[in-house]
Amino acid sequence: MYDTVIIGSGPAGLSAAVYAKRAALSAIVIEKNYCGTGQIAESERVDNYLGLYGENGFELGEKFRAHAEAFGTEFYEGEVTNIAPTNEGYKVNLSDGGSILTKTIVYAAGASHRKLDIKGEAEFSGKGVSYCAVCDGALYKGKNVAVIGGGDTALGDALFLSKIAEKVYLVHRREEFRANKTLQERVRSAGNIELVLNAVPVEIIGDKRVEAIKIDHSGAEETLCVNGVFAAIGTVPNSGVLQGLAELSPEGYVIAGEDCVTSAKGIFAAGDVRTKALRQVITAAADGANSILSVENYLSENGR
Repeated sequence: MYDTVIIGSGPAGLSAAVYAKRAALSAIVIEKNYCGTGQIAESERVDNYLGLYGENGFELGEKFRAHAEAFGTEFYEGEVTNIAPTNEGYKVNLSDGGSILTKTIVYAAGASHRKLDIKGEAEFSGKGVSYCAVCDGALYKGKNVAVIGGGDTALGDALFLSKIAEKVYLVHRREEFRANKTLQERVRSAGNIELVLNAVPVEIIGDKRVEAIKIDHSGAEETLCVNGVFAAIGTVPNSGVLQGLAELSPEGYVIAGEDCVTSAKGIFAAGDVRTKALRQVITAAADGANSILSVENYLSENGR
């Protein structure tokens, strides 16, 4: 039986692995994809991780993994199907029929970006298609970009990008935005944000990188010449296996504070899957550290 099972091998999970090994805890990381490092691998360039300016996302993820491996972290490739409470902790069941017994769980399965599901999106992911303006916006200085969405995130992204890009097209499928009024006023007063309402993206076009996006604008086809497309239509937390075990928000995020403690005894949520204001690589790594501190405290308090 392990002291802790870490579910997810993104920055939160790998950070937790490093801190677990430093704390002399027996731990194993369950990763869904072989040698996976999470969504960071999709970022062409990371400019906001302290001390590692300008790193390629895939390469930075590999460094995180190498750090965890250097401490002798044990990895298991598989997908968790369900988690069952036991007298001593939990039984983590896997899609290959295997199972792992553990005293605690650090759940760091992350969240998935909601996709546009249009032609060219997958082809140009990381080549002009992005799901994080804060992560990739600096790459589009002086260029034209499109932001897809109508909520707080989309309008916030448009404002953020308006300070960097030459022009920002804000494409929304309705006439009215869902975002708060203050954001709407700021967007409408920005000189380089053009509202494209009642419009739905149809196809992303380019050669080696994004060059344009086709939209259905009130029934008529239009083409916007852009260098980048930022999809801001929400995220989907990968929290399904915790349903019925830990309390989730209405959006499906695991309710937990900075200490990563959930409503389920011995289960700690770290990274993008938990309720938090900012979902970034640096906050995920911090969660990994905090989650292991909480694991140590839990094991100590419960005589395990």
